[in-house]
Amino acid sequence: MESKNLDKALDIYSALISGVEISRKDKETRELYDDFYSNSEVYDITTKLLKKLNLCIYEYNDSIYVTAGEGNKVFGYTNDDMKRILGLRLNRELYLVYFIMYNALLFFYKDSASYQVNEYVRLEDIFNETEKYLRAILSDISVYSMDEKEQESFKSIALLWDELPLVTSDDKEKNKAGRASKTAYIKLTFNFLINQKLFVAVDERYYPTDRFHALCENYFEEYRGRIYSILGGGEDAEHQ
Repeated sequence: MESKNLDKALDIYSALISGVEISRKDKETRELYDDFYSNSEVYDITTKLLKKLNLCIYEYNDSIYVTAGEGNKVFGYTNDDMKRILGLRLNRELYLVYFIMYNALLFFYKDSASYQVNEYVRLEDIFNETEKYLRAILSDISVYSMDEKEQESFKSIALLWDELPLVTSDDKEKNKAGRASKTAYIKLTFNFLINQKLFVAVDERYYPTDRFHALCENYFEEYRGRIYSILGGGEDAEHQ
């Protein structure tokens, strides 16, 4: 192993875990991108290092990204971390946020073979999708293929959603994030997604970033997920 290749691999690793987007289109990170793909030893060192640390590396649109692997408590967020960041108290509040996130994902990707047909999403679009699924679950949870624990979890989320008003006080609530209304929960969720560089907001339209696409496309390839199956996804959806 040449020391200069180890140094290059460490430079790539350092940039990725700092949230830097390494891209062939960016003059500041182009050299790192080229080192990663043109030098087999640099590539091997970097990927082995990331794997050892339970980090996943994804590529999209000539850029590479890294995200914490499942159960990574060092680089990822625990449920308690998420509640603290979002200002939530109860698990069911956090699970509602997760459910809203998942609906945002499904707005752009139904499965690994689907094409992106939506350029952006509005908060009302995610409200409509969340409302549709949770109303259906609350009205007849027995039609969904769930075990007893899953039924209680989804029922808890649906009941919380049902208890919330659409907005509070007046329409200015649409611009606020919190736990006071359905709209506020959706805004809270998207504020977090923006902070994670997964969306950018322009005139009340939320555009997914390349980082979002990289994570979503690889999510469907690698995990798919139980919730996807419950909501009517492919029959071969895997449990996690």
